Amino acid sequence: MEYRRMGKSGLQLSALSFGSWVTFARQTDDQINERLMAQAYEAGVNFFDNAEVYSAGKSEEMMGRVLKKMNWDRTSYVLSSKAFFGWRGEANKPNQHGLSRKHLMEACHEALTRLQVDYLDLYYCHRPDKNVPIEEVVRTMNTLIQQGKILYWGTSEWSAAEIVEAHMVAKEAGLEGPAVEQPEYNLFNRRKVEVDYAPIFRNIGMGSTIWSPLASGLLTGKYNDGIPEGSRLSLEGYEWLRDKAMAKERLAGVKALGEYADELGVSLATLSIAWCISNPNVTTAILGATKESQLAENLKALDVLPLLTPEVKGRIDEIMGTQPVDSQH
Repeated sequence: MEYRRMGKSGLQLSALSFGSWVTFARQTDDQINERLMAQAYEAGVNFFDNAEVYSAGKSEEMMGRVLKKMNWDRTSYVLSSKAFFGWRGEANKPNQHGLSRKHLMEACHEALTRLQVDYLDLYYCHRPDKNVPIEEVVRTMNTLIQQGKILYWGTSEWSAAEIVEAHMVAKEAGLEGPAVEQPEYNLFNRRKVEVDYAPIFRNIGMGSTIWSPLASGLLTGKYNDGIPEGSRLSLEGYEWLRDKAMAKERLAGVKALGEYADELGVSLATLSIAWCISNPNVTTAILGATKESQLAENLKALDVLPLLTPEVKGRIDEIMGTQPVDSQH
């Protein structure tokens, strides 16, 4: 396994990490989760990603049970949660979601209880909240750090301007700014990481923990001939993934990239994940899996990484045609 420093922080994350979004409680049970997490941990994965909203809190409870049972040294792994959406869904009352001090403090306490740990290594604001001053968010996260409940805080899917504002507020007040952002980044979704955040990576030094490096499985090629039963795009509630993901031109690109992966002698999935972590501003790509064979295959992306020469990446750009206009500069 390769380990990378999370931006300018001293924290080191495995270049491939393991997350529970979509899979835990919806597609997997405790036994499967235990096998997958053990497999990841044994392969050197040290970061496990979660959030209050995943399966309405059940995902964190499941991960907590596995961590309790495995009894790994707490100092050997990095654990995260995210707050914004609340876990009660439509039953959320006004202060049970968003980024108010009240919700962030309470959501952190709830996550610690569900995960059965004393602190979170990373705690993310799962989305920006237009109704809460960024100063309130920064001060709250700082309080949680001082209380020892979290070690670092981050953002997820914030705009570059919002992240910069959080850093300005933190600097003026002598508080901790966000150390990491969790954006979607894959061969279909590149602008934010390659263009919008470029000055932040350069000037502030921010880590990034990437979600959906395989574009919800689209970059595995398994949807080339329709949606297989039981796959994440067939799940109820993920219709938006289908509509967004199943566009014909996307599948044409995936098929062509699959042929190129064959030429290179690697799988399409490992090539796509390796492409993601070949970006020097990516700290880690979060893998999700329902089967051990799938996780084993995706972990091979580290072996594929050395193949990603500038020539190979140029060829991938040609095939996919998704390179944002400003990312050459």
